[in-house]
Amino acid sequence: MQRRYDEIYDAVVIGAGHAGVEACLALARLGLRTLVVTLSLDAISFMACNPAIGGTAKGHLVREVDALGGQMGISADHNLLQIRMLNTGKGAAVQSLRGQADKSAYHLYMKRVLEREKNLTVLQGEVAEILTENDKVVGVTTLQGQAFACKGVVVATGVYLNANIIIGEFRQETGPNGFCRATALTQCLLDMGIPTRRFKTGTPARVDRKTINFDAMTVQNGDEKLYPFSFMTDGFIENREPCWLTYTTEETKKIIMANIDRSPLYNGSIKSTGPRYCPSIEDKVMRFADKERHQIFIEPESASTDEMYVQGMSSSLPVDVQIAMYHSVIGLEKCRLMRYAYAIEYDCIDSTALYPSLMTKRVDGLFMAGQLNGSSGYEEAAAQGIMAGINCARYIQDKAPVVLGRESSYIGVLIDDLVTKGTNEPYRMMTARAEHRLNLRQENADERLTPIGREVGLVSDERYARYLDKMNSLKKINEALERTVSPSFSAPLFAEIGDYVPHAGMSLREILKRSGVTAELLVKHFPELEKFDMRYLEEVATVAKYEGYLSKQQSAIERAKKLEDKALPQDADYLSIEGLRLEARQKLDKIRPLNLGQASRISGVSPADITVLMVWLARRGK
Repeated sequence: MQRRYDEIYDAVVIGAGHAGVEACLALARLGLRTLVVTLSLDAISFMACNPAIGGTAKGHLVREVDALGGQMGISADHNLLQIRMLNTGKGAAVQSLRGQADKSAYHLYMKRVLEREKNLTVLQGEVAEILTENDKVVGVTTLQGQAFACKGVVVATGVYLNANIIIGEFRQETGPNGFCRATALTQCLLDMGIPTRRFKTGTPARVDRKTINFDAMTVQNGDEKLYPFSFMTDGFIENREPCWLTYTTEETKKIIMANIDRSPLYNGSIKSTGPRYCPSIEDKVMRFADKERHQIFIEPESASTDEMYVQGMSSSLPVDVQIAMYHSVIGLEKCRLMRYAYAIEYDCIDSTALYPSLMTKRVDGLFMAGQLNGSSGYEEAAAQGIMAGINCARYIQDKAPVVLGRESSYIGVLIDDLVTKGTNEPYRMMTARAEHRLNLRQENADERLTPIGREVGLVSDERYARYLDKMNSLKKINEALERTVSPSFSAPLFAEIGDYVPHAGMSLREILKRSGVTAELLVKHFPELEKFDMRYLEEVATVAKYEGYLSKQQSAIERAKKLEDKALPQDADYLSIEGLRLEARQKLDKIRPLNLGQASRISGVSPADITVLMVWLARRGK
């Protein structure tokens, strides 16, 4: 009997968090009739934890999503309270933008973007089942009794699958921030043969601004004249709100240690895996018992509320312990808690069940994105969301998927790590994960990815025109820097930095390479460069200073590419290949890598195993 559908769409996106929003916008903007189903319209792009966008490596992801034609950077720029550049004392490769967002305004802005998007329908509801025929997606049904036909589905359920909130002995079957949880979809995924697991994350308390003693804290203002996240935003970001730095005390430590047996993390009531790189305050105290204090940041949630976020003090301790613990922090002695800290457990999948396109290996047309894949963070979710949306569209249009390489983007590193190596804890993006990070700087994200976004069809004419204008400007700057100047002309500059004056003439590029010479200083002494955009001058200066390192990195990329170019057959019987170790056979059979490069990154596959595979490939070719 043929099923009757209420409506027919090209694609359905399940969830409208940071992954779901980018996925549904990508699909709709690529011309596909798209439905996004979310548990609550009030939770669209909701920041359930930290009200911030960006951060170390995460700022890179936002820029890359933007360069591909995504939405997060634009929305962030319109709703920031403050912006800062992290790691300014380090090299350009690890410097990252971090913006304090207006949580309420950001949600409303994103909701409006979805509502106004052509080809996109927004629906509040809960998807109960993903319908398949012959291992291909054909539609979805909802708990409310509707059925929608489609050719592709992106699942982006975040932390809502069978979620539990935990505060001490209190446990509640609900999603973050009091939103309802999703109860039906996990079993559907299991029935499809997609393995699931249980992860945990947490969030700190929110306290009343009026009850905080800010005089006891150190103010943290935003940076002036910082360029925004999006390449489409003109000018600088206005800093509207400060943050504050404070510290825990010896009393904080005593309170936590005296009540550690009441912590669900330590008494065994939480058995799921939490994020190693974002530990709770009780974890910090127990793991770093020798530390006398820990940094805490007080951050505004929104310009429209007095709620303040206590960054660095996530917890699942009981309410009475939380109150005493927060009151022991410098400046919070009389604070009133408006929302209690909590831990949240949720279902996610084993990300090695996915291809690099983010489509499942078991069901064609079914894509997964965001925290469902075991990652953490809004930015990691958005990055997966835009790629899942792009590749779902290409699957429906019968086109080859777009897979970004590790050498091209942090997005490529993120997805490759998830689908090739998997993760046993909530995955967080860090600059150290990218072996080619000197090439993957924030400012050149458009140069790396906008041509790809244009080819896909997601980059608008306006965005592409800006990209071409930038490339033309970079060319003219590089030409201008070829000018050779005599020692008499360069002497004032070298005198200012306390360096010796060269005996012979030097090109402006050679001068720029010298230690202590910045793009700004070069413009000061050679006013003909004032006509160029300072952003582009600074980028050229970075490339000039790192020229030797960039050349070595490019050589490494080309060597690695030789392995990436050697495709592995998807029907390979790895279990029968002689010479492979047993572990390698099992891992290769599970992951089913697309090429030798991906195979070499699988945990448990050694260089010797790769050599065996190369010999096997050569024999197979003959």
